[in-house]
Amino acid sequence: MSIPDDLRYTTDHEWIKLLEDGSTAIVGITSFAQSELGDIVFVDLKPVGTKLKSHEVFGTVEAVKTVADLFAPIAGEIIEANGSLDAAEIVNQDPYGEGWLVKIKVDDPSDVVELLDAAAYGKLTGE
Repeated sequence: MSIPDDLRYTTDHEWIKLLEDGSTAIVGITSFAQSELGDIVFVDLKPVGTKLKSHEVFGTVEAVKTVADLFAPIAGEIIEANGSLDAAEIVNQDPYGEGWLVKIKVDDPSDVVELLDAAAYGKLTGE
């Protein structure tokens, strides 16, 4: 499995990418997470406008055999949810691309650099 170098990761298996504007980020689950969950059939996210604290649950991912919480990598406000998630299998097919979950307006962009880089996440997952 690939671990993109341009993202940061959490020990809860979410990824985050700070966009060029420096205050908006995209959040998703890692390839490792989606492979562990199996076939994802439903994604339930908190609504746009929800303010999140770091590590706060912002939704759930339902797979055929389990439901897993999604945890915010850093504090911020949900400003967009991925409308393509009506077809939840997109998370399995492209977790780092079209399968992203939410965009957030981050409270403190410097918090992103404190998360795991690709090498550290690879060590965590054994990849």
